[in-house]
Amino acid sequence: MTVSIRLSESEAALIRKYAEMKNMTVSEFVRQTLLERIEDEYDISEYEAAMKEYLDNPKTYSLDEAERELGIK
Repeated sequence: MTVSIRLSESEAALIRKYAEMKNMTVSEFVRQTLLERIEDEYDISEYEAAMKEYLDNPKTYSLDEAERELGIK
């Protein structure tokens, strides 16, 4: 898949220099940055869902209780 984006000369130069500094191609840098952004947003979404679930039912378990519940001990 090929994606093109419009950048000003100064934006393009900044991206090229940064990728160079990290010993990456511009393509590698952009791909890695986009995937990290998606992962970060997914993690935030999961955290928010878990926090809502906890606030709705703030029951907590000790390590021993969790291990027993999971059949580890």
